[in-house]
Amino acid sequence: MAVTQPPDNSTQSNYFKIATEHVVFVWTIDWKEKKIVGSTTHTLRVREDSVKEVVFDTFALDVKGAQVEGKAVPYDLGKHHDVMGSALSLPLPSGLKRGATVTAKVEYETTSGGQALQWLEPEQTQGKQHPYLFSQCQAILARALAPLQDTPSLKITYDAQVSSILPALMSAIRVSPPSAGPPHGGKVIGKDVVTYVYKQPISIPSYLLAIASGNLHYRAFDVPQGKDWTSGVWTEPEMLDQAHWEFKEDTTRNLALEESVIMPYKFGVYDVLVLPPTFPFGGMENACCTFLTPSIIAGDRSLVDVVVHELTHSWFGNGVTYVQLPIIICLYAYFHHIPCSAHSSHYWLNEGWTTYMERVLLSKLHSEAERDFSYLIGSKALKDALKEYEDTPKYQRLIIEMEVGEDPDDAYSSVPYEKGANFLFYLEKVLGGLDVFLPYASDYVKTFMGQSIVTDQWKEHLYNYFKSHGGNDKIKALDTVDWNAWLHGEGLTLPVGMQYDTTLATAVYALAERWDKVRAKDVKELDFKESDVELFSSNQKVLFLDTLQSYSALPLSHVSLLGSLYGLANSGNAEIRFRFYGVALLDPSSASSKHYAPVAAKWVVGEDGTGIIKGRMKFCRPTFKAVYKVDKQLARETFGRKKGGFHPLARKMIEKVRSQYTER
Repeated sequence: MAVTQPPDNSTQSNYFKIATEHVVFVWTIDWKEKKIVGSTTHTLRVREDSVKEVVFDTFALDVKGAQVEGKAVPYDLGKHHDVMGSALSLPLPSGLKRGATVTAKVEYETTSGGQALQWLEPEQTQGKQHPYLFSQCQAILARALAPLQDTPSLKITYDAQVSSILPALMSAIRVSPPSAGPPHGGKVIGKDVVTYVYKQPISIPSYLLAIASGNLHYRAFDVPQGKDWTSGVWTEPEMLDQAHWEFKEDTTRNLALEESVIMPYKFGVYDVLVLPPTFPFGGMENACCTFLTPSIIAGDRSLVDVVVHELTHSWFGNGVTYVQLPIIICLYAYFHHIPCSAHSSHYWLNEGWTTYMERVLLSKLHSEAERDFSYLIGSKALKDALKEYEDTPKYQRLIIEMEVGEDPDDAYSSVPYEKGANFLFYLEKVLGGLDVFLPYASDYVKTFMGQSIVTDQWKEHLYNYFKSHGGNDKIKALDTVDWNAWLHGEGLTLPVGMQYDTTLATAVYALAERWDKVRAKDVKELDFKESDVELFSSNQKVLFLDTLQSYSALPLSHVSLLGSLYGLANSGNAEIRFRFYGVALLDPSSASSKHYAPVAAKWVVGEDGTGIIKGRMKFCRPTFKAVYKVDKQLARETFGRKKGGFHPLARKMIEKVRSQYTER
């Protein structure tokens, strides 16, 4: 199937006229000045005859010089846009023909104005001896790390040389020094400069460009016999034993299982890096090296589903990538104050497919009930996200119309994950079940691997596949689907009432209902026992707390008993602790909220005795929102003390809380 590459509204580059195919990064990490210094050299393919310039995206980069075909050229750094940054234009030789290649080199330095990099002081790390650096480039932050045509519509290969006094990782295969060799190539960590060489031979979108550097050590996982890939964990040495134990069983087993279901893993290496707690996401599927929050290290492997999700992106996202559309005329319109229509993002193709497949793996590893249980847990996050976007209902859709210059992070929520996964789960049922749908999923990935697509291309492939594998009966089934409601519909509910197996939830719902029914009783009369939850898994405790939030707020006395009796108020499992505060702060005007708001505020900024900032946006954003509703001054003062410790992206999103919840 021919794939049309439409323009993208998140980039100012002219990749549809001349496109980067390969990049060579030569970087030096300047720890003293907290910047990356170096160059990018692009190999570009001409897509339009006589193209006169190449345009790259940049954000807060200090450009030092440029070359085309090895010769110095003037460059133009355009007007700065708060979201999209500045377009960097380089002139090209005249008379270029479609299909020709040309090289362009840009020398530059990163600056503190970018949001792609977070620099941590030694005291913010586990070991407290060395600083730390890591990147986060999704959705459109790669341009703050390097001059790039920063769009998911384009995929590139790359080589990199990174010189640093601390070990450096990238989203690529390490060439030297070897991962399994002595840390830092046997040199003195923190003193000697070592040049790390990486190669990424598989084309990836720019948002998967990643770097991390610090006192990083490696330990390999056992890989199933006959596999041609390696896998292991990176982290600071103080956490290496714990992290290796947490992930060694499930990582390679799940990767091998997904290979058997979809197609062989093609990236050669699948490592995981456990970052400091300021990392703003649960995980980031950077090619070859998934970045992980330490908050999923629970000591019992109960939260390793995050790794399953990220490795699944190797097929759904890293392999088959969504597209945002279209732009160039509207960019011109933006800068010349001319009205322009909106355009669409198809991010759900990444996250909906990945969440769906993650849960398919759960059914194969455990049971169908386990898969459905995950949908039950996800339903609370989906409900909250849909509710949050009542004032901006377009973010309730799967296909989102994005205005030129609109920040994609404003649309980041559980909607593409949960609504997208439910849509695919619904299609699975419509088409005849998992045995029918999984072969199609495999064919979908094989068809589009290495490409960037939009929803219409996915839908066309879906119809074509089932026309060949089921004929008119399957087409008639697909025709019963309300495509507009699923893809463009808004509102607080799914287009179809989904039915899930509640086997693992029955006892959870019953216990939550018991608590709801005794809210009027004196706490001394309650007959709850610690044994009520002794057979509950961590995920069942999560659903229990989520279910309590669907009722009216409990009195302070009941919340306090709930937290102490079941060990929820002091749980080391961040998923459980976060949801306990959700129960405690459910009614902003209640005595429970006034009591627990300061406790929750201290927890989220690490003033609870742990010293660990809960920088994962899943935790910090909702917690600050809840505290702000109870006590605005407390939220402001707490965040003000600690905001320098949060990742720039998390800081930006938390700072929007005030405007979102100002009384109207």
